[in-house]
Amino acid sequence: MAFVATGACYFDTILTVPHYPNEDEKLRASTISHRRGGNCPNTLEVLGQLMQRGPSNNESSLNLITVLPSRSSEASQSLKKSLGDQVQLDNCIYREQFNEPASSYVIKSQETGSRTIVNHNELPDMTLEEFQIAVENLPKVARQFLFHFEGRIPDVTTKCTEYIRHHYPGAQISVEVEKPGRPGLQELAETADIVFFSKGWAQNEGYASAEECLRKQSLKACQASLLFCTWGDAGAAAFERYAGEILHVPAHTEENMRIAE
Repeated sequence: MAFVATGACYFDTILTVPHYPNEDEKLRASTISHRRGGNCPNTLEVLGQLMQRGPSNNESSLNLITVLPSRSSEASQSLKKSLGDQVQLDNCIYREQFNEPASSYVIKSQETGSRTIVNHNELPDMTLEEFQIAVENLPKVARQFLFHFEGRIPDVTTKCTEYIRHHYPGAQISVEVEKPGRPGLQELAETADIVFFSKGWAQNEGYASAEECLRKQSLKACQASLLFCTWGDAGAAAFERYAGEILHVPAHTEENMRIAE
């Protein structure tokens, strides 16, 4: 199987501070750290680790489609190094006229545990045409495909799922529905086989629990065979259409551990 993940890759700078600063306040950070962010790169990294523990399969591949600065930029080279050889980056979209990646600056308060995030991204979003070219260049050895999409640009992503349905009729499609109030996410969910809903999006839609979200969304996202919804410290739930039931798992907790999402 070829797993193809399409979404943003961010480079995060995390400043841990004693408390959230007031406007115009000068504050010394306790620590600073840097990491690669983005749901799709992180998912592929975890899948790569799991594949290393299982039997070898030459037909399995992990592929990332994301927008990056120039191929020779420090960020692009850093991404390649961090993901290793298991994740294919050949079909990423490189903006050769840009050197800075999509970035997040995170202020993490030790007092409350809050995380305030400021994003910066000057890279133009992926177009449908660029996605089509990337998919056409994927290795053809795989017999099955699973295409996973973040829901950052729903209008373009919906067109991408329509393209997949037409050109890869046997492929599975999964999507993330996370950002509260973002137009087009409901329509995107209705095109997928597997949907991941966030607590924030569900609450914004008026759902009081993960189970309520899944029950009502199962009537809208009729094509989906699997629906998932996370709910922070209340755990997560999943709906399997053919079984017709909702399963719930509690959140893993430890002493002095705070669950954010």
